[in-house]
Amino acid sequence: MKDQSCVRILTEWDIVAARQLGRNVAKELGFGTVDQARITTAISELARNIYLYAGKGQICIDEVMERGKRGLKVIAADEGPGIMDIRKVMEDGFSTSGGLGAGLPGVRRLMDEFKLDSAPEQGTEIQAVKWLR
Repeated sequence: MKDQSCVRILTEWDIVAARQLGRNVAKELGFGTVDQARITTAISELARNIYLYAGKGQICIDEVMERGKRGLKVIAADEGPGIMDIRKVMEDGFSTSGGLGAGLPGVRRLMDEFKLDSAPEQGTEIQAVKWLR
C-alpha cells in the first residue's frame, strides 16, 4: 500500500465501509487482531462523528513510516460546524448525542498518537496513528 485510501462519509453505510477499509489495511500491514479491532473501533467513532455532527466528510487511511517504525494513520476530515469546546469534548463521559461519551477520548486511548484541529464553521480534522509493535 503506497498512497492513502479514502472513504467519503455521507450515510451510515459509509461508516461500515470506512471500518472495513481500516481493518483490511491494518491486516495488510501486519497488525494483530486486537490492534485491528482497536483501529476499526477508532475509525467507527470518527466516521460516526462526521455523519452525526458534520453531515459529510471523509476518512482516509494511510501507511506511515517514521524513525524506522511502521504504522497506520487515520485522518478524519469534515467541513462541518467545528468543535466549539475542544477541552469539553475530550472529557470522558461528555456527549452531545446522548451516547456514552466514549467518543474522542476513546479514540485517543485506542490509538498511539492523536491530534485534533477544529475551527468554528470551518470543520474538523483529526489524525490518529497506531504503530506496529
